[in-house]
Amino acid sequence: MTHPLDNITRRRTLALLVGTALAGAFPAAFAQNGRVVRIGYQKYGTLTLLKGRGTLEKRLAAQGVTVQWTEFPAGPQLLEGLNVGSIDYGTVGEAPPIFAQAAGAPLVYVGHEPPSPESEAIVVPKDSKLASVAQLKGKRVALNKGSNVHFLLLRALEKAGVAWQDIQPVYLPPADARAAFERGAVDAWAIWDPFLAAAQKQLGVRILADGKGIVANHQFYLASRTWAEKNPALNNILLEEIAKVDDWGRQHPKEVAAILAAQTGLDVAIVDLAASRYSYGVKPVSAAVLKEQQKIADAFAGLKLIPKPIAIQDAVLASAL
Repeated sequence: MTHPLDNITRRRTLALLVGTALAGAFPAAFAQNGRVVRIGYQKYGTLTLLKGRGTLEKRLAAQGVTVQWTEFPAGPQLLEGLNVGSIDYGTVGEAPPIFAQAAGAPLVYVGHEPPSPESEAIVVPKDSKLASVAQLKGKRVALNKGSNVHFLLLRALEKAGVAWQDIQPVYLPPADARAAFERGAVDAWAIWDPFLAAAQKQLGVRILADGKGIVANHQFYLASRTWAEKNPALNNILLEEIAKVDDWGRQHPKEVAAILAAQTGLDVAIVDLAASRYSYGVKPVSAAVLKEQQKIADAFAGLKLIPKPIAIQDAVLASAL
């Protein structure tokens, strides 16, 4: 029997193909003029909840604006969709926009959620002899390159006195990483919710370290620069509707789990565990959070994990500074 998470690799390819097709169906000029908002989302989080509730569509319909949703398996793939022009807007963790900006993607930060450090972790099989991050030296660790867990792993190793060069990173998207983890091809796995919650519930994994006390793990809302510059009012509406669904979600955890289960195909118990670790409360980009992002970018540049140093401020609209 195929588990819903095992379909993500196929869905990743389909999502990118669909995104490209949508870019053709809705010409760039049409999208940039605000007649359609093309939103990229992942299998978790506020945008998935917003999609499930349908409140954004209702608000924009009166203005003749439609919403097109495209699912991506992880942040780097989502931002590649933004880079090639198949989406206008999306949400990812801390690391993906850094990698994308370093690669020349025309993105801008437009908002962020509060820290959610326990929503990502480094896990090992329940019968593993590994008991600490320090013992990962020389071990194979699966992770999605450029995702939020990339920075979690980097900082956790640093805290444990292990150099990045002393582990064997195995770069795999979530579904492939889980398969490798289950067959014992890797020793540990750095992963985020709801994949983390699924691994806990279904595989009984042990957590070596989560982000608490190590990283903030913000979720960022990003848009293509051209779209954001041409549609400031529409961007404000998006942030307002995200804030509304954040407020609703904070007060209705059971309903959140039900909607996310329907949207993701995962068991309610899995999404309920994932949602219990999520932080609600979107805000416009702030100088303090951007400063934190710059530290992450500098860390990646120092290890040559990105091709060049970047200035996070270059990916912020002048009107937002």
